[in-house]
Amino acid sequence: MALPASFLSEDQFACSICLEVFTNPVSTPCGHSFCQACICSYWDGGRGGNAKIYQCPLCKESFRKRPDLHINRTLKEITEQFKQMSDVGGGVEDPNANPHHQHPLALSSPPRPGEMPGSVITEMRTRFQQLPSPGMPHKSFQVLNEHNDPPPPYSPPRRYQAKVGPGDTSPNVPLCPIHLKGLEFFCRSDNNCVCSLCVETGGHRGHNIIPAKREWHIKKSQLGIEEVELKDLICERERKVEEIQNSLRDIKSAAERETGGAVCEFSKLISTVERCQAEVLEVIEMSRRAAEHRAQSLLRELEMEITELKKRSTALNQLALTEDYILFLKTYSALSTPPQAKDWSNASVASELTSGEILRTVSQMMARFQEEMRKLPEACQRPSLDLAVPRAKPKIKRVQEYAADITLDPNTSHPRLIISVDGKQVCCGDRHQSVPDNPERFDRVVCVLARQGFSSGRHYWEVEVGGKTDWDLGVASRSVHRKGKISVGPAHGYWFLSLRDRSDYAFRTEPSTSLSVNLRPSRIGIYVDCDKGLVSFYNVEARMLIYTFTDTFPDTIHPFFSPCTNKSGRNEAPIIICPVTMTE
Repeated sequence: MALPASFLSEDQFACSICLEVFTNPVSTPCGHSFCQACICSYWDGGRGGNAKIYQCPLCKESFRKRPDLHINRTLKEITEQFKQMSDVGGGVEDPNANPHHQHPLALSSPPRPGEMPGSVITEMRTRFQQLPSPGMPHKSFQVLNEHNDPPPPYSPPRRYQAKVGPGDTSPNVPLCPIHLKGLEFFCRSDNNCVCSLCVETGGHRGHNIIPAKREWHIKKSQLGIEEVELKDLICERERKVEEIQNSLRDIKSAAERETGGAVCEFSKLISTVERCQAEVLEVIEMSRRAAEHRAQSLLRELEMEITELKKRSTALNQLALTEDYILFLKTYSALSTPPQAKDWSNASVASELTSGEILRTVSQMMARFQEEMRKLPEACQRPSLDLAVPRAKPKIKRVQEYAADITLDPNTSHPRLIISVDGKQVCCGDRHQSVPDNPERFDRVVCVLARQGFSSGRHYWEVEVGGKTDWDLGVASRSVHRKGKISVGPAHGYWFLSLRDRSDYAFRTEPSTSLSVNLRPSRIGIYVDCDKGLVSFYNVEARMLIYTFTDTFPDTIHPFFSPCTNKSGRNEAPIIICPVTMTE
């Protein structure tokens, strides 16, 4: 059946997958037509379906069972007739012809009304020669295949109506600023639009000249492919962003879980150490009691023998003074007989306490334990992918670079405080000492300031607190009140960290800021930056930051120390200012 050419156009017979005229067209149940090889390759490649579902590339309608496709013979006959008419009267230009032998406005014969010029079809085929053919998918469609997305639907270009002469310029076409004629052509050599006179008389002779609208249609068709590729790049990067965010959430959850578990284990370890300490102290106490019991038993026996011997000695002395020889002779035999005395040469009271064996054993075990504890952070560390996370170890090393030589000022110490000769140790005594009542001396709070004061720069020092149950460490302003009851806190010129009852840590604000300290420190590092108003406290052995407070220091500040009261011997140990050793 022949059809009038005026009713036929290229887009009516173009497959939306390969963008070519149909070859063996088939129709899907939804009514859309494709080349048989194109739709089969599309489904076989997994782009339009998976094991259970097949999709139409245009309307996306899904079919649970792969449709049985049969060639649409009527459409095939019409398509073949269209191809014959296009070859005979479509005005397809000869690609080998010399473009300079033709007038630029007569590049092809006038097309029929509503028909795509054959030259445009040829140009489109040349430009899209890399688009997928059956069995050979294009790169852009391979990218889509990775995500099970169909190719973009075919968008037929607008009809191009060739111009036949200079006088046929459309009024909507922009004019050439030189010749005032329509810019209806495109120079590919110079990449700009030109008019017919520019081509004939201008500097565009020998250039690759084509109609501007044809180039426009070609470039618009290319935009679809570029847009698909850009969308795929965007989707790929968005998936990577989501992947990284999920990984970060997993890492945070794992860090919280690991932190909770580590804290729990260290708490058990601390409880075990404290229980072991109590048992060792009990062993020491029982050893002392056993030695004391044996000594008391020996002393009682010795005292009884000494008493008997003294009685005999007294009786002998009295007998020697008597003048009654009858009495003397009667009692002499009883007194002159040597008493049955015990051999005390091997009697002694010995204990392992005097040899220091218990302390030596504890020291050796603690040394091994501390060595293992020092290895623990390194054993827990795993290689990471260039995670530049700041660690506590370098932080400690940085502040240790500002180590200051600190000594205690006896003129400021409370009367109960006992300061060593070198000014490095302080403890609390049982009674007040006879000291001058200086204006700078604290008379109610058992504390002392250092001789050194700071008003600028950065400074650091370390204090050994050992196993004390209570202490205060930090800095205080030179102008603080020192007599009678005083209020502590940053507003009153005090910035210090406190320990109470062996486990309650707090920074003295109003009210106090309670702190959770998992690893009990035995040496505290204090760092101040006077210019930034910063004071920080570190667990030196664990190389961890305990707390940081930022404020302003309106006056010169001095290191502040308080060993607190001795609590009937439970907190009598001194606090000691230690020399700073650089951490490797």
